[in-house]
Amino acid sequence: MAIFFAVVLLAGFAFGEYSGSSFIGVGVAAIISLVMAGTSYYHGDQIALATAGAKGPINKTDNPYLYRIVENLAIASGLPMPKVYIIPDQAINAFATGRNPQHASVAVTTGAIEKLENEELEGVMAHELSHIKNYDILLMTVVIVLVGLLALLSDWFLRIQLFGSRRDSDNNHNGQLQIILIVIGVVLLIISPILAKIIQLAISRKREFLADASGALITRYPEGLAKALEKIDGESMSIRRANNATAHLYIASPFGRTKHMMSKLFATHPPIEERVTALRKMI
Repeated sequence: MAIFFAVVLLAGFAFGEYSGSSFIGVGVAAIISLVMAGTSYYHGDQIALATAGAKGPINKTDNPYLYRIVENLAIASGLPMPKVYIIPDQAINAFATGRNPQHASVAVTTGAIEKLENEELEGVMAHELSHIKNYDILLMTVVIVLVGLLALLSDWFLRIQLFGSRRDSDNNHNGQLQIILIVIGVVLLIISPILAKIIQLAISRKREFLADASGALITRYPEGLAKALEKIDGESMSIRRANNATAHLYIASPFGRTKHMMSKLFATHPPIEERVTALRKMI
């Protein structure tokens, strides 16, 4: 996160040096990003659930089996009962969303309910409740704001390149140091969106490992989640309504198994083999 903030500050400084608008543009970008973040923070859960095609919220009579699993795990973890949704899809997957434990929801596919054993489904839902307890949704909101700010800066920089800088090209008093700063800034503004995406994914992967460990502590049975992850990896089914914007929310990639090295670099989740190994070291 510290590196991320440093990249944002450097990109803002470079933009100001190059465009001659000081930090006015950065301020405007920050305001736009904060408005977008506010919308995501207060309504992002409903957007994510609608995007996934989740049905609900259900009550205890709609699906007593699933509802009681979530209810028991919420009690064990000291969390308020989240709203429970079902995604009509045969792939095994689930996700949690909401800005805090008091406004949280969990969604699970019909494939997970039907194909996982009781202790495996408990492991999956404990993982999702851990995301809520660890405030991962808040952390990722901050990250998304920073990524959006960098994207806006880069877009503005490209527009300045296209239409030409408003600065006086005959002004030679800046000196070699400013020329060097401008060159560094140009490079930074071009590569910063890529760097931002890599940092975002790195943070997302770390939180997945943390949720695995926290979920295992709730159930006191790491093997349940390990077996569930192996089943997900074994069938490698993608969710019909998978979306890049919400992919990081799921317990495993909603696009199925990642095969190519470049795809793995930009994957939203760590390899399932590594997650299973880490869980079994807890036994």
